Amino acid sequence: MQTVNIHEAKTHLSRLIEQAAKGESFIIAKAGKPLVKVMSLTSPESGQVKRLGFMSGQLRIPDDFNQMGSTEIEQLFGSGA
Repeated sequence: MQTVNIHEAKTHLSRLIEQAAKGESFIIAKAGKPLVKVMSLTSPESGQVKRLGFMSGQLRIPDDFNQMGSTEIEQLFGSGA
């Protein structure tokens, strides 16, 4: 991700905004210290899309998942029927 100082951001604001609108976010820094991140309003927040499905195919859910532990639960709380 590109980092620009405040003076450079003011000088090239139109170009930077066009880049951000295309999905290329950037950081504005003051004296080398990052202050703000500029990104398109339509861009997903950092980490939202990247983590979606990150463990896909690595887990197996048993067919009886909804029934697991039902005997123990009935013993603890009663069947209620």
